[in-house]
Amino acid sequence: MKYRRLGRTELKVSVVGVGTWQFGGDWGKDFSQKDVDGILGCAKDLGINLIDTAECYGPHHMSERFIGDFLKRDRREDWVIASKFGHRWHDHWENAWSVDEIRTQLEESLRALNTDYIDLYQFHSGSDEVFNHDDLWTMLDKQVQAGSIRNLGISIGSNQNVYQTDKATDVNAKAIQVIYNRIDQAPEQEVFPSCQRQDLGVLARVPLASGYLSGKYKPGAVFTDNVRKNHEREEMDKKLRLVEQIQRSEVPDGVGMAEWALAWCLQHSAVSCVIPGCKSIEQVKSNARAVEIGMVKEDHPAAWK
Repeated sequence: MKYRRLGRTELKVSVVGVGTWQFGGDWGKDFSQKDVDGILGCAKDLGINLIDTAECYGPHHMSERFIGDFLKRDRREDWVIASKFGHRWHDHWENAWSVDEIRTQLEESLRALNTDYIDLYQFHSGSDEVFNHDDLWTMLDKQVQAGSIRNLGISIGSNQNVYQTDKATDVNAKAIQVIYNRIDQAPEQEVFPSCQRQDLGVLARVPLASGYLSGKYKPGAVFTDNVRKNHEREEMDKKLRLVEQIQRSEVPDGVGMAEWALAWCLQHSAVSCVIPGCKSIEQVKSNARAVEIGMVKEDHPAAWK
């Protein structure tokens, strides 16, 4: 495994992390604690140290609770835990942006994760109007001073949201999370340059483009999970045709498409870590193999110094 500095934080993160949206059950599989223990245990064995989750990944902090149960039997200090705030999924899913609601979310996340602190606590795909509430950031800064949050971050909802990215330093956020992959390169235009000017860490989410860049699917593929089954057929087939073209013209012989796609993201000088989801131990191993491809360099501008 290779490691990079996460922006202006003191965190040294593995270039491949574990995204955990799937633990909430939206990707066509219901997870058990045994499943999660196997995935996270394998990740640790491979040198992966970053787990990205959120309060609304599954009802009642489901993803966080799976992670927290695992942490009861592991060394908390070996992990960088990134979570998010701004939404709530209890009896139903809803936005929750008031200062009191977010303070409660933080308390619930800490309990669910079985920890006294969250390494990176991220504003989760909120509007600019919500983002501009000074009382919110004042409360979060007090939590940083108290030690329950180690660092603040922003998970921008739109790849074109350079407004929140540009304001990151003003609110003491030190990392940006954004969708970035071989199909969607929009962050390269404005978001990444802003991150580099401010020395912000970058977590690249959806690096496999919701699985399209895994190389497993052909045009006409039918998906049954709650996410991709709602994608428009024409747009889906357009992406899958593009993936076929990329696989023919860009992926070297003998290299897995998924591993190549993760390594492709990690070539960019702004990117600290990719956070692909994984449903199995085999997928964790595949993701980790991205570092074996020569595209992922140690002497990288975002590398630990």
